[in-house]
Amino acid sequence: MTTPATTRQVMHLRDTRPSQDGDGVKIQRLHDFDGGLDPFLMLDELGSDRPDDYIGGFPPHPHRGIQTLTYLIHGGLTHEDHLGHASTIQAGDAQWMHTGRGIIHSEMPLTDHRGLHAFQLWLNLAARDKLSAPTYRDVRAEEMPRLSGDRASLTALGGHWQTLAGDGVDGPLARLAGQGAVAHARLSSGGTLELAAPATMLLVYVFSGSLDVAGTRVETGQLARLGDGDALRLTGVEGGEALLLGGEPHGEPIAHYGPFVMNRQEELDQALRDYREGTLAE
Repeated sequence: MTTPATTRQVMHLRDTRPSQDGDGVKIQRLHDFDGGLDPFLMLDELGSDRPDDYIGGFPPHPHRGIQTLTYLIHGGLTHEDHLGHASTIQAGDAQWMHTGRGIIHSEMPLTDHRGLHAFQLWLNLAARDKLSAPTYRDVRAEEMPRLSGDRASLTALGGHWQTLAGDGVDGPLARLAGQGAVAHARLSSGGTLELAAPATMLLVYVFSGSLDVAGTRVETGQLARLGDGDALRLTGVEGGEALLLGGEPHGEPIAHYGPFVMNRQEELDQALRDYREGTLAE
């Protein structure tokens, strides 16, 4: 006898806050470096039709101890790093970077007739992986599988996603930290999407319109953290789009300074020394 799925309820809502990074790029930011979103650390949304808000981009800068996942809704972004990777992504594409012990990279925006709309997600690496070898890959839109619901669809960037009816897909990014899973959900007005959702940490970030998440209305610019259960139910209020994030917490101490995320202050101090001495990315 099959046990009925338990729908997960919204436990907490967070609003984005305006911020600025790189060469004056204006962003909307959600972050928690105290473990409240573990294994996720930060989600930045870049969205503007004014080139002055973003065209300066992110000149060369270092990272250690995290993964980044960048996803384009429209516009473009060019990545270059000290390992020799160079790639440009466009609407619907993604970039994934495992910084490990150290990487120095730049991200420079490209515009289209609607400007730029993109996301960057930071995922924390487990302590055992903090000093692993860095690597990078890009993923094209056509590589990302899709699921369909009632007037709804899901595009899987990474991890496993499955409807309650049993249809499942695996996103091309299979090495997201914390067994991470990331997807883009689109729902028309009145549309529904019912998903199996066993991940310990489950987040829904609405970036267009509004969605009903198990009876709680979540508006544009809000991040919902869901409670226990094994199913996610989304309904389009007047139509909406969201990023869905699932993962398993590391449950480890977090020490953060700028682009470095380690477990202890002395490890941060070492990262800063390595960067100053030019050995971070050796």
